[in-house]
Amino acid sequence: METKDGKQFYRIRVSRGRGLTPYSMRWYVPDGWSKRRIESELNRISAKFEEDCQNGLILSRQEQKEREAQEKAAAAKIETLKQYGERVYMAAKIIQCAENTRAYYQNILDFHIYPVLGDLKLPEITPAQISSMFLDIQASGLAFSTVKGIYITLGQLFKMAYQQDLIEKNPMDKVDRPRQMKTELKEEEIKAFSKEELKYILQCLESEPLKWRAYISLMIDTGCRKGELCGLKWESVDLNDGYILIKNNLCYTAKKGVYDDTPKTGKARTIYLSPDVVKLLKDLKSSEAETINKRIKRLEKEKKPLEFSRVTSSEYVFTQKGFNEPMHPQAPNRYFQKFSEKYHIEDFHPHKLRHSFASVAITSGADIASVSEILGHADKATTLRMYTHADQEAQKKAANIFREALRNAKDNS
Repeated sequence: METKDGKQFYRIRVSRGRGLTPYSMRWYVPDGWSKRRIESELNRISAKFEEDCQNGLILSRQEQKEREAQEKAAAAKIETLKQYGERVYMAAKIIQCAENTRAYYQNILDFHIYPVLGDLKLPEITPAQISSMFLDIQASGLAFSTVKGIYITLGQLFKMAYQQDLIEKNPMDKVDRPRQMKTELKEEEIKAFSKEELKYILQCLESEPLKWRAYISLMIDTGCRKGELCGLKWESVDLNDGYILIKNNLCYTAKKGVYDDTPKTGKARTIYLSPDVVKLLKDLKSSEAETINKRIKRLEKEKKPLEFSRVTSSEYVFTQKGFNEPMHPQAPNRYFQKFSEKYHIEDFHPHKLRHSFASVAITSGADIASVSEILGHADKATTLRMYTHADQEAQKKAANIFREALRNAKDNS
């Protein structure tokens, strides 16, 4: 199907039973995609949409109205902030947010907001009480990123309560947004490795196991999130043309455990690889095949029946040692810590490599739009906001190139 302006899309419907309007969504086809790639992505999105419908995460218009009515009825019985947070605010988050995001909001409430304001009656909470809470929080030395998260969460909660006529005024309207202390500015700057430091890290990797050589080299080469690499499947790797398709994101929460999700923006993206990384992935695939053959020979020698799960290759590129299950999304953190101590690399963690990719790419002349696309940001404004300094350096470099060219032209004339 096509829109009036010629944009191609598919309509996905899931039946709700006889006499009921089916659940429905649109998926717009990205420009330049092949038929095979469209079919693959369409199958994945359809399966995810059907699963969400079955799990009650997708609502019809009528169901949405009924839920809103239920929320208002529940809100009418609520007295304290904690009651509202659990019965209405977090109930809404179940529909609106991914599991990881819901867990983030729940932690903000449980550890920072409920202990101070949770037992107070919602209509009686004053701007002064909230402002006092933020002063105490910042004085305790909590990271400014967490302070911002608390402010955003409280703002959303009180706005929702105000819109539902549960409170006459929104106290957050008179609460100043927390400002970063001067002593925190240095800590909050985006940290990245230099080109020389990345070169040293790659040299250190030569002595490490193949799986981790491939994983860390791939992260340096692409700027991918750790969960995106943990969720990477061989079907999304093209070793002939040298690219990967990022369409999975392996996540973990204490409540749900390990689960496979879409990338953060909900959109798949293609990233081309360096020849060195392609070779590492080829070696990893060959090593996996060799391991499987050894398992088969050992089981045959011991005259044991072949267990399918033990002798077949994993669909995931990076797996748990001795198993075909995907690597746990928390595993890179533990390995990076050991690597940091072994090779004396300060502040070595997965997200810093992602920052390093962006910083080096931009300061070396890569355009913001391309870097934003590779990183999987929602738009280039996000990239600009995070890497303003790197962009300024790139602009200075571009200006100097122009001036040097003009100077050479004058000398020649």
